[in-house]
Amino acid sequence: MQKYTLLAARILLTLAFGAASLFKLTGNDMMVAAFDTIGIGQWFRYAAALIELGSVVLLWVPGRQFIGAGLMVITMTGAVLAHLLILGPSAVPAIVLGLLAAYVLYAYRAQSPLRA
Repeated sequence: MQKYTLLAARILLTLAFGAASLFKLTGNDMMVAAFDTIGIGQWFRYAAALIELGSVVLLWVPGRQFIGAGLMVITMTGAVLAHLLILGPSAVPAIVLGLLAAYVLYAYRAQSPLRA
């Protein structure tokens, strides 16, 4: 059962992060506006998209799932903070994706370089 739950989580994360990355890279109006509101610059939209895309790829590379999920957790932490402090109105989608990524991170904890 856990095997299929983990597979479903990885598929959902792949779809969500892949779509978000695509929207950022193609200059979706909503994404451009969000990054304008954040105020760092549009280069940050491209950087976020590449990090999201890279994390999706790593989620499927054997032995690298921990790194991919970790990047997703870090990205969603930033997204939650951006929504709470700058963007509004709801950080719930970022929280849900962050928790899902945290589940995958935990499931692949044996890959952590900090484990002895």
